[in-house]
Amino acid sequence: MSQSTHIPTRPVVPPPPRRRFAVLAVAAATFSVVTTEMLPVGLLTSLGSGLHVSDGTAGLAVTLPGLVAALAALLLPVAMRRADRRTVLALLMAVLAAANVISALAPVFAVLLVARVLVGVCIGGVWAIAAGLGVRLVRAEGAGRATAVIFSGIAVASVLGVPAGTLLGELAGWRWGFAALAVLALAVAGLLVTVLPRLPADQGVRLGAFPALLRIGGLRAGLLAVTLLVTGHFATYTYIRPVLERVPGIGAGLISGLLLAYGTAGIAGNFAGGAVAARDPRRALLAISAGLAAVVLLMVPAGASLAASVALLVAWGLAYGGVSVSAQNWVMAAAPHAREAASALFAGVFNVAIALGAFAGGRVADSRGAGAVLWLGGGLAGLALVAVACAKGAATTKGDRPRGRARISP
Repeated sequence: MSQSTHIPTRPVVPPPPRRRFAVLAVAAATFSVVTTEMLPVGLLTSLGSGLHVSDGTAGLAVTLPGLVAALAALLLPVAMRRADRRTVLALLMAVLAAANVISALAPVFAVLLVARVLVGVCIGGVWAIAAGLGVRLVRAEGAGRATAVIFSGIAVASVLGVPAGTLLGELAGWRWGFAALAVLALAVAGLLVTVLPRLPADQGVRLGAFPALLRIGGLRAGLLAVTLLVTGHFATYTYIRPVLERVPGIGAGLISGLLLAYGTAGIAGNFAGGAVAARDPRRALLAISAGLAAVVLLMVPAGASLAASVALLVAWGLAYGGVSVSAQNWVMAAAPHAREAASALFAGVFNVAIALGAFAGGRVADSRGAGAVLWLGGGLAGLALVAVACAKGAATTKGDRPRGRARISP
């Protein structure tokens, strides 16, 4: 039986102004889901006290969506393999709005968790579809930059979305943070319907496609590198506040400023990594893996110096900002015949790695201290470097990169 069904569509590319708006609309969708996913981090204390649970229990509002997203990324493209992708994205944003309304009105923590399950479905679904849309929304020569713009929603959510939601929650109460995100999600749903062209499913995804994809050596190498990098990053960065608190002369206000600088560097890293990865994904991931390993491990001795810690944290943001877009380019180049299935697999692996990293980092921090997570994160980044280096040029040659023009209908 065929692993995927190809539905021919006319290769029509929208005019330049509409192409730009279409890409920005998809970036707004990724911004919305990432902000919603991470908002409980900024509101953890007030959310826990408001619903009468401990901080540790409140943390499930972050862990649960990540696990659900991993499953949704694989299953939703299969369940909706023949649906127009514009319609699917708009529906997911409407569900996200409903989930945020339920969160804002939740009388008890159990109801909030139900809403966060819906959030997980939206995260996995949006990323499985949006990650591969760059090559469909613009001409081939602009696909790399379009993909970088779509993935910039991650970094912009860290710099603007989560801090703004946290500030609103602190000023008006945590429920208003979720209410504002509900309005945002509805607005993005309307934007998607308005500016996106029709996006028929040109590669229907079946469950059998995933084992077949894992037989592609280049794709396996890319997914292994992603697993190691993302697990290592979240094992360490989840506990960055206690790591920074050991630096002499640093205070809570300065830490907030440093995290903002980290997020800003991440935006720059996203576009820099995307520019390199559009030409050579392997070279981009080699540089990122080496940079992350060096920066995180150097944070260990840098704990005695404020200046060194600041410089390394900014470099960390710059390096990690390029991970998602570079890995997506690798995935697309390794499996150009099954872009959406490969993107779904990538999104699933990415979300599992987030949950695994936060869990592993917590165990190390509890048993060995916050500083020990730096060794874990740096070591995993080093292993990622080895994995990419051993891939022997997979997904790096010009002939391997996806050449597809946009398959969309007006």
